[in-house]
Amino acid sequence: MDGVEQTNESWRILIVEDDERLAELTREYLESNGLAVTLETHGGQAVERIRNEQPDLVVLDLMLPGEDGLSICRRVRPFYQGPIIMLTARTDDLDQVLGLEMGADDYIGKPVKPRVLLARIRAMLRRITEGIQGGADEAKGEEPVRLQFNDLVVDRSMREAWLNDESIDLTSAEFDLLWLLASNAGRVLSREEIFTALRGIEYDGQDRSIDVRVSRIRPKIGDDPIHPRRIKTVRSKGYLFVKEA
Repeated sequence: MDGVEQTNESWRILIVEDDERLAELTREYLESNGLAVTLETHGGQAVERIRNEQPDLVVLDLMLPGEDGLSICRRVRPFYQGPIIMLTARTDDLDQVLGLEMGADDYIGKPVKPRVLLARIRAMLRRITEGIQGGADEAKGEEPVRLQFNDLVVDRSMREAWLNDESIDLTSAEFDLLWLLASNAGRVLSREEIFTALRGIEYDGQDRSIDVRVSRIRPKIGDDPIHPRRIKTVRSKGYLFVKEA
């Protein structure tokens, strides 16, 4: 991710999936669409693979031999900031919420449709590219990519945020949500708007991922989870990022 002109061929994807046939078929499909894919079939090896290889994105199955996906996600987050897409049981909302709380950026119900997985991967990687491109735009005097709200600074080109000059540990999805809210400071964003902007699919009214992420972001940016001043919940409407908190 060192240059603005990065193409799909340079994106490195690690799939952690114990169903070897499914993993191979998924790899073939993704590689036929220009992505570089490696596989890991044992959960016990996944943490070190992610630590050593630092892929651009991880596709992580929930149920794995050796170590489950939730544990892997929790353990890698201190040293891996790239997107993690978790594969979960389609109807198990608890798994989805737990995955998000452990630091997953997105989730897809199994059985996985390759086209859906490819679309989600591209959406994640596109946001990273847009952050890089944003730095070039700012250099040309175009749309600003750094926002400051008193002691909080959010920088889209670097995809980083700071509170009192201390770096904030955010996952890729958490940063995307924080940037979306901060760049619309003073305006209420509905869950539908947020969901569509971040995931590129229609909101079904049941998904709790936005609420889970907001609850994770608040303490990281110095907000009070019980009586928030910076990211306010507007009943029946959505979320409001307050300019002067």
